[in-house]
Amino acid sequence: MKENNVVLENPKKSSLGTQNIREKAVNFFQNRDNQKFLLLVTFLMIPTIMLFSFIIYPALKLIYISFTDWNGVSPTYNYIGFDNYKNLFTAKHSWITLKANSVYFILHFLLIPVELYIAFLLDRYIKGSEFFKSVFFMPYIINGVAVAYMFSFLYSSEDGVLNGVLALMNIGKVGWLSDASIVNFSLTIVSLWRFTGMPIILFLAGLQSISKDMLEAAEIDGASVFQQFYQIIIPNIKTVLSIVLFLNVRGALMVFDIPFVMTSGGPNESSTTFALNLVKTAFEFENFGLSSSMAIVLIFMIIILSKIQNKMLNIKE
Repeated sequence: MKENNVVLENPKKSSLGTQNIREKAVNFFQNRDNQKFLLLVTFLMIPTIMLFSFIIYPALKLIYISFTDWNGVSPTYNYIGFDNYKNLFTAKHSWITLKANSVYFILHFLLIPVELYIAFLLDRYIKGSEFFKSVFFMPYIINGVAVAYMFSFLYSSEDGVLNGVLALMNIGKVGWLSDASIVNFSLTIVSLWRFTGMPIILFLAGLQSISKDMLEAAEIDGASVFQQFYQIIIPNIKTVLSIVLFLNVRGALMVFDIPFVMTSGGPNESSTTFALNLVKTAFEFENFGLSSSMAIVLIFMIIILSKIQNKMLNIKE
């Protein structure tokens, strides 16, 4: 009889236990603090997973591979310590490629005042600036490979448009992509055509954020356009200027698609950039360990140069 009583009492206890659990769950979800917590966890879970999957884990894997001699195929990784970094810093060829990068950096840097002046004209004097913003920004959104093929046709030594124009003026053909002395300048012009629109848009946004009353007051006080630039505009767009300089540094060090498509680093590797050399080291020479160390050095170069420019502009992080 006792055993039967115990069996009869169990369903009641289990139902009471289930009811208590339900009440606790309802109370938990009705609590506003708990609702906020669950909402934050739900919204942050996906980006956090993506952050770890596509940024943090690959970065850690890249650092690990840089200390190995992995060839990209072998299932094993042979640890070799700092040998890849020693080879990188002692090999002259790795640093000669920075000469090509310097051409991109210098020409883009020299064009920054022109970009700022164009943005100033669009902001102050030109009506219908929306149309011109679209025109300047359009090359930036065009696929880089398509741009490279288009300019390859323009630069062609056989039936290129530029050499055709020179022939009309009775001037001999120029090896825009075959002459080692000018090939990097030819490629940089392609980069300028493609990427100039972004700084103009950024500068225009910075100029439009400046109070018009401030500029009008300076103009009433007799300040010239140059004085307005130096005393008002430049200090107020210093953050935008820092972004443009950072994009210039990063873009110059990471340029890859234009020389890869148009010259493959030639002639005689004169147009091989640091990023192009990195890719060739990985996929042509199957030395993923050395290419990983090159990628890490490239990241540190970008960080160091951005820190230097922030110090020069007195920008607080």
